[in-house]
Amino acid sequence: MSQGDQQQLYASRQAIFPRSVQGRFRNLKWGVLALAYGVYFLLPWLRWERESGPGQAVLFDLVGRKFYIFDLVVYPQDIFWLAGILMIFAYLLFFVTGIAGRVFCGYFCFQTLWTDVFIFIERLVQGERQARIRLSKQPWSPGKIVRIGLTHLLWLLVAFVTGLTFVIYWGNAPQLLVEFFTGQAPFAAYATALFLTATTYVMAGIAREQVCTYMCPYARFQSVMFDRDTLIVSYDEQRGEGESGRSKLGRDLKTREARDEAGVGDCIDCGFCVQVCPTGIDIRNGLQIQCISCALCVDACDTIMDSLGWERGLVAYSSQRVEEGGEKARFLRPKVLGYLAVLLVAVSLLVWSVGRQAPFDISVSQVRQPLFVRLSDGRIENGYEIKINNKTGRSLGLTFSIEGMKGAELAMDFPKVTLRPEQRLRLGARIKLDPATRDGRTRPVRLIATPDADSGIPPLVNETIFYVPED
Repeated sequence: MSQGDQQQLYASRQAIFPRSVQGRFRNLKWGVLALAYGVYFLLPWLRWERESGPGQAVLFDLVGRKFYIFDLVVYPQDIFWLAGILMIFAYLLFFVTGIAGRVFCGYFCFQTLWTDVFIFIERLVQGERQARIRLSKQPWSPGKIVRIGLTHLLWLLVAFVTGLTFVIYWGNAPQLLVEFFTGQAPFAAYATALFLTATTYVMAGIAREQVCTYMCPYARFQSVMFDRDTLIVSYDEQRGEGESGRSKLGRDLKTREARDEAGVGDCIDCGFCVQVCPTGIDIRNGLQIQCISCALCVDACDTIMDSLGWERGLVAYSSQRVEEGGEKARFLRPKVLGYLAVLLVAVSLLVWSVGRQAPFDISVSQVRQPLFVRLSDGRIENGYEIKINNKTGRSLGLTFSIEGMKGAELAMDFPKVTLRPEQRLRLGARIKLDPATRDGRTRPVRLIATPDADSGIPPLVNETIFYVPED
């Protein structure tokens, strides 16, 4: 086989120029976008009063190893909450997908939200769909360079603001912003902003639908959550095609009565549903992996039907059961109820865990080098390291004692300590065992940290072991 006869394994990307459309689903997408952008870009600037700590509502303090989320402070030992949140998001996605298909992709995915804004900028600078197509086919000229250059410049600006906003979540926003532009911010801030600027620009401006089609794993495994009752964007082929297929509005095919007599369907083959699709598919060809269920094709078709005075719903949210002429879609079915049950359990456990967060925590670890010391009076001494973390926004006084081992004595340089708000402290402690009570067995011992009586906080008990050498 000659080189010219070799089969092309990869097709070059065909540029897609989505047309604008008005309708209820487009308005819903604008509403979700405004909410998402408002939360993402404005949240770091929201101030929040605390007894101690920064005055920023949401701040991820890596240096201090604390995440501030309104009144909640998350410490490293609370990292299992992250697993709970990820589990909740996963089952929420499964639950929504089981009911309404790929609506997450169409309305809430970051890729979709940022691509919508980038397409809006492109339309604002270059014009509507036909104008953008003509511009892409024109030879390079000063006018084309200005329009294309301005489009990419605005894309880069949005991408940079996106990356910079992510950075200021990790520090005091006003201070970090000044440090960033005066060259005093940490290197990680510049690296992160550059990385997110580049990825946002490429994904939302250059790759666009390629991300949804080829890069996103959700597009590949979503079908396992679909069934005959899952809502999908679909084309009513029986109504649209009739007996003789679709047909444009000819002189004798302008009314439904005339079209019925000719055997043609309600689809006038205007192509509006294809032109508005952000992934460039024709929904009339059936459900396709590229479809993100944004329903812009529904708005497009409804607009045409309204202009003709015909019934809406030629393209609409439907299900396989409805399309096959069966009963209405069943929303409450075993699989969906299973997802919902797991989701409710995960949310309940997370809320319960957050609600019962201890005001302070303590960990006790035995010093292994040396494992024990034999004192001159015959007593055995074990050393321990005590780590205390005050999670409250006020000072916390603690007194230490031990129980559970007869004849043992607790020795500390600071038997009572006072921790500042959100302070972490490391202390050394020693437990000595009277020789008269030794029986050659390693045994458990409980160290008790008792807060001051006026704090209203109950004591915290931590169990460790006391090593006794065999004589």
